[in-house]
Amino acid sequence: MDTGQIATLLAGEMKTHQGKLSGKAGEAQAAQHALEKAARDIMAQHDAQRKDAQALLTHWDGKAAAAFEGKSAKFGDDLTTTAEASVRGARIVAEVTEALAGRHGATSALIDEFVRKAEAYLKAGAALAGFGASGAMLRALAEVTDLAGKYLKESAGHLKGARDEMEEAARKLKALERDLNSDGVADPGKEHHKPVPGKGKEHHPHKPGHKGGTKPSGSKKAQEVLEHARKNLGYHEGPNNRNKWGPTGQPWCAYFATSMWREAGVNIPKYGFTGDVYKWGERHHLAYNRHDLAKQARPGDAILFGTGPSWGGSRHIGLIERVDGNKITTIEGNSSDQVMRHTYTLPRDAHLFYGGVHPK
Repeated sequence: MDTGQIATLLAGEMKTHQGKLSGKAGEAQAAQHALEKAARDIMAQHDAQRKDAQALLTHWDGKAAAAFEGKSAKFGDDLTTTAEASVRGARIVAEVTEALAGRHGATSALIDEFVRKAEAYLKAGAALAGFGASGAMLRALAEVTDLAGKYLKESAGHLKGARDEMEEAARKLKALERDLNSDGVADPGKEHHKPVPGKGKEHHPHKPGHKGGTKPSGSKKAQEVLEHARKNLGYHEGPNNRNKWGPTGQPWCAYFATSMWREAGVNIPKYGFTGDVYKWGERHHLAYNRHDLAKQARPGDAILFGTGPSWGGSRHIGLIERVDGNKITTIEGNSSDQVMRHTYTLPRDAHLFYGGVHPK
């Protein structure tokens, strides 16, 4: 009697689980590599497009040059956002790949352990049967069957855990897709986010004044917004606009502002274009224009710089920290390449803004 062969046959269903885990791990690894390659290819396209555009603009001095430069920058911005999304997707899949590989290894170890124990039971039963112990082999087979049930349950648990991990990864990838869609990149019918002209400008900083009444700090949510924003004062970007809120290579004032809102529980997408924040406010009846700034502005609000929310009109965004009489103090991301505090005086500086938005 080949007890090893019998033990191996009894591990058949566990081996089926092992095979499924191996297949899923292979699929996840292939998806990870595909996403990583997509990110590299997109950034290569971005670099080539930027060089071609710069070469063309060097010899183009016409009225249409400025419009072309803006559209070219927006296209490069969209490519970078898509590449960053591919990288983030690859990281999500990489976590699953690692988990599946671990489960596959654990299941392999279970099978080896079961076969060793089952073979030992069967050998002992065969030996007793040889000495005339009636029913010894049947008892050994019953023990091996019980053992197989326990090990099979554990291997099935690894398979179920793998499915749960893959479903969680799918949810994360879906959320990533929603974030990408909210930027407008995947939908040419919507306005895209864009680089902010005049990046890094300081907007007439003044020391906070104390003339007039001070508006209260607002809701608990507004207080949380400001708490998160203050923690980041002094943060400075890295090379090529590298920052911790948005994709590398892009202006990040809107990413900073919407990230502070999101951390406080405001249900807003992480926008990269400042005008999208104002349009979101309009849709939710939370936006106000320049003429209502003195009456409506309050701590925690987003304040929009420029002439309007359209592409080319919306230039910058900050978060209102304090309203003290006719002075508004803000915390702004991507101001001189960092998170800074500024103060503006109304009505003198009113022309800098086109409106504001309350956090929901």
